[in-house]
Amino acid sequence: MVIRDPVHGDIELSALEQAVLDLPDVQRLRGIKQLGTASFVYPGALHTRFDHSLGACALAHRMIDGLRREGRSVPSDLEDLIGVGALLHDVTHIPFGHTLEDERRLFPRHDKGDRMGRLLKGTLGGALDRLGVLGEVTGLLGEGPSDLPTWAREVIASTLDADLLDYLRRDSLFTGLAQDYDDRVFRYFTVADDHLALRMARHGMDRPDARSEVVQLLRMRYFLTERVYYHHTKVVAGAMISKAVELALQAQWLTEPELLHLNDWTLLDRLEQPGAPPGARHLAQCLSQRRLLKRSYVLSADSLDPAGRAALVGQYHDSGTRRAEAEAVLAAELGVSPEEVIVYCPALTVMKEARAWVETASGLRRLNDPDSAACAEIAALEARYAGLWRFHVFTPEAVASRAAELASGYFGHPGEYAPTAR
Repeated sequence: MVIRDPVHGDIELSALEQAVLDLPDVQRLRGIKQLGTASFVYPGALHTRFDHSLGACALAHRMIDGLRREGRSVPSDLEDLIGVGALLHDVTHIPFGHTLEDERRLFPRHDKGDRMGRLLKGTLGGALDRLGVLGEVTGLLGEGPSDLPTWAREVIASTLDADLLDYLRRDSLFTGLAQDYDDRVFRYFTVADDHLALRMARHGMDRPDARSEVVQLLRMRYFLTERVYYHHTKVVAGAMISKAVELALQAQWLTEPELLHLNDWTLLDRLEQPGAPPGARHLAQCLSQRRLLKRSYVLSADSLDPAGRAALVGQYHDSGTRRAEAEAVLAAELGVSPEEVIVYCPALTVMKEARAWVETASGLRRLNDPDSAACAEIAALEARYAGLWRFHVFTPEAVASRAAELASGYFGHPGEYAPTAR
């Protein structure tokens, strides 16, 4: 099978990959947008987890081609399994998953909880068993013992992997942002001590060109995080859907297992049904009509020392109870409905890609190793990335100024954002 992709051109799939692509659990991903609520800001950002999974599969093959070019023997059946792993790497995603898991922390992360295990014991596992690859795929996806090499799993789930290389290009294209990396990066992949690594030395000398290309990947990651993933309108829309889901869970109108059978549109439709909890229904209706809450109170990483940031995260990200108490107090003081005040406190931001394995003239090390030749550039990017952290309170626009005053007292820090200055 050959599929034309707008990012990578023709993608050729093996018979096994085609069979996996056609499974219902993979086809469900057609209804889950890759960037969640980013389309409220970038209307073209309607690409899906299905598109991305295809792209990750294509780039996994390109990475393997690069390994073969440097002389590594990769059996065709192992390449097939890696392609299947790439197609399945996001199969546990629920609608607006990163928002629900990473930002409001309603569920474990899609790659940390037991969802994959449940799927592999259900219809997906049965289908893979009939295809004769259940055991190998289970090990490749980290759900059981495996005889496969570590580097094979790292092609699809590590730091600088097929997942990252696809979404950097795909997200840039569909948001209309002019960002890209050079295909030469596929020539740098190697295997060292059973780890997937980037070869940044040749003939015993470090290669500045390889270092520059790897740094460019991290710059793209930072740029998209700043412009897209943390855009305040995307954040508030995501906060609204996550609070709506939280209210529906509390009322037992929705359960986590049900979300694995829903997509973005069917979830919103369920939340808008007449029998849904009133607060959840109100927020879902506002989202459908793009009537978003507004920023009232903002704290940035610049206004807090690391200890201050960590304290807020401990109180309002790690503890849903403390967050709910704050929202209830502020809503009562402002005289608005409880669902109309949302405290948004994300986890502290860490650029995991900076920990990629690189093979240098002095041996295998992490990219952000203090002794690395790229240390200064990487450290600067990591610091800028950590500085993107923001603590928000969202409310209706009519009470935004009052909310800013109340939040400053409640949280013990003067807000940086002036609602009336717009």
